[in-house]
Amino acid sequence: MSAAAEQPLLKVDSLATGYGDLRVVWDASFEVRAGEITVLLGRNGAGKTTTLRALTGLNKVAGGEVVLHGENINKVAPHLRVRKGMAYVQEGKRVFHGQTIEQNLLLGGYPRKVKRAALREEVERIYELFPILGSKRAQLASTMSGGQQQMLAIGQALMSKPSLLLLDEPSGGLAPVIVGEVMDRVHQLKETGLGILLVEQAVEASFAIADHVTVLDMGRNVLSQRASEVSDITVLQDAYFGRTTAAPPA
Repeated sequence: MSAAAEQPLLKVDSLATGYGDLRVVWDASFEVRAGEITVLLGRNGAGKTTTLRALTGLNKVAGGEVVLHGENINKVAPHLRVRKGMAYVQEGKRVFHGQTIEQNLLLGGYPRKVKRAALREEVERIYELFPILGSKRAQLASTMSGGQQQMLAIGQALMSKPSLLLLDEPSGGLAPVIVGEVMDRVHQLKETGLGILLVEQAVEASFAIADHVTVLDMGRNVLSQRASEVSDITVLQDAYFGRTTAAPPA
């Protein structure tokens, strides 16, 4: 395997970040590779969403580094990170409810600055990935179920043709049976070669599709392993609920 192939899409090393003078994340480290899913677990307040915001440039990096495709992007503007292949699906199924499904998808592709015909080709690719969206393409997003809106939000992000997809709590607010369907779709996406960073609280559902698992507590790594090396899900649950030894913030 070549050195380029071995290089992760995203490498986060000793990340520290927060909001102004308020430090939330003290020491987070993990990698995301092409065709793999890295799951970032942790309780509310553990620093998961704050970490994602730092990766996308919405929060400043106070320490450590964020490397995308081998390039340090600590000071790169958010819109330029999109052009470098990063797409971010925020928590809460954020779609344009007053627009149709197809209009939502087209809006997601505008940052590429390509001709409308190229955008429509990409829309058709999204419909192949998410057939339910194609069958309802002319309907307003507001008429869709929560799970369908989540798929639309993911489809909208994919319109920028990213190499790295960041997903923040896609299971949030969904019924258990729908959570399974969304996770199946996320697993399907990695088969296209995407690198996926999945932030979740649903331990079992996300572990089932994970290639690598990192658990944050109080803004620090308390566990980071290949999923295949985790002998029992109780190990993850113990880390998730803070039943491991984690150093307190300095």
